[in-house]
Amino acid sequence: MTDTTLNSSQRAYLRSLANTLPAIFQLGKGGINENFIAQIDDVLEVRELIKISLLETCELTVKETADEICAATGAQSVQMIGRKLVLYRQAHEKENRKINLPRKQK
Repeated sequence: MTDTTLNSSQRAYLRSLANTLPAIFQLGKGGINENFIAQIDDVLEVRELIKISLLETCELTVKETADEICAATGAQSVQMIGRKLVLYRQAHEKENRKINLPRKQK
């Protein structure tokens, strides 16, 4: 994907895929550290779309969390609802790519 921004139809498609996903990461009072980022980076390469849940003890807002993780991993924020966020990043390796986004309109 050369243009890395998602359009509204692509974002809607990813949101629909994320509806059934469980949150595979929880962020609490420990906050974001290098190990957490490394784990998210590894999982994004395999799954491309992940959901993260923020515990009540987390001192960061969902927006702050999304911004920090996206900046560190190159992912894009798809959705933020309550204390959950959904992130997407196309896998670098072609064999790991599972999600085919709708084409962008010219």
